[in-house]
Amino acid sequence: MEYEELVMLCICDYAGQVRGKGFPVSELDGRLRTGMGLAPTNLMINAFGEIGDSPWGPRGELLMLPDPATEVKIDFDGARPTERFFLADLTALDGTPWHCCPRHWLARGLEALEREFGLILKVAFEHEFHYSGAAARLGDAYLLDAMRLQGNFAQNLVGALRANGIMPDTFLPEYGPGQFEVTCKPALGMAAADDAVRLREIARAVARFHGHKATFSPIMAVGAVGNGVHVHFSLQDRDGTPLSYDETAPHGIGEGAGHFVEGILAEMPALTALTAPSLVSYERLQPHRWSATYNNLGDRDREAGIRLCPITRLPGSDPAASFNFEYRAADAAANPYMVLGALVWAGLKGLRDKPRLREPTLGDPDDMTAAERERLGLIHLPQSLSEALSLLAQNEAMGQAMGAEFRAAYLMHKRSEIDFLEDYSPEARIARYADAY
Repeated sequence: MEYEELVMLCICDYAGQVRGKGFPVSELDGRLRTGMGLAPTNLMINAFGEIGDSPWGPRGELLMLPDPATEVKIDFDGARPTERFFLADLTALDGTPWHCCPRHWLARGLEALEREFGLILKVAFEHEFHYSGAAARLGDAYLLDAMRLQGNFAQNLVGALRANGIMPDTFLPEYGPGQFEVTCKPALGMAAADDAVRLREIARAVARFHGHKATFSPIMAVGAVGNGVHVHFSLQDRDGTPLSYDETAPHGIGEGAGHFVEGILAEMPALTALTAPSLVSYERLQPHRWSATYNNLGDRDREAGIRLCPITRLPGSDPAASFNFEYRAADAAANPYMVLGALVWAGLKGLRDKPRLREPTLGDPDDMTAAERERLGLIHLPQSLSEALSLLAQNEAMGQAMGAEFRAAYLMHKRSEIDFLEDYSPEARIARYADAY
């Protein structure tokens, strides 16, 4: 039987799904130069493979132009076909950027951050997921025996990540039965979002190799522990000097970093439409679930909207190098370019307007009086996707950052997803998302 390797050229769409087209590997050099055509409405396919409402319908044509730095190649030693794909920007037919491309939106924000303020964003995504090949036992959180029971999936995953230039950091059994977390070393700007997309697909590929599934859905069952995506970030200059830390400042937060973080916190209720964008995402964003429910800054608080992460004080350590913030209201139903884009554009507004950074909360905002929460600028995050989308539709900062067509298309996509699941029970919705992600 003849055999010829295929390569996929892919985008990450508004549902956070990776879709694209394949071609023979013999055509790779040409495709790297010329890309492949794609209908704009392909971005509007929902998580379940259905095309709902679309502003473009069957009309129009774009190019997927690949970024060679995003290549993924996984060799299964002949047991399965080699998997190989590239991530792409969506452009007009002449190669000029398309204003509704999520990757380009992030690129524009990162470019403005560096051009206006000389700042580079350093980022690491933490991913929680469920692996069907692990024994789904209660009480396995962080347990050594849980690592034994997952077989060699973790070892294969870490190896595949490293082989594709994604530097692994940790792998651990998480709180839920069959749940794990994988983290990677920080990367700069666009590379961090690319790595987040690539990591999810590499994990899925390795799980399939083992005859199982890696599922990144925000929630797996009613009342169960959810899967989050936590985004660690800090700022540095063009030379790599860390700029988030100032040992003389309150809580060690440098002035510029404070403006950036306050910009995110101020817009955070609307940002959840981009960072927690499924109907079941709001099953996870509940009080006392080790997830975010307010737009608060919390010092070492894993229920804060943004957590001020601890820094090592061991002899010889550099606090400035490890100092970072963690955005906690995100999950893998979101497109990583849109998650990071939302943080960058909101942070840019903070840098431009220079608001004073709010005080970190010292306890549960739900235990405060309404007057205390108002004094601290605390707003309860949306409790449904519909509420989050309404906030995004009204948000001036995100409207300016996204532009009218991009925001309208995204809102249409997500509202169509809500309509698609309208008649499903909560259990059936969760099952559909678990199957999709």
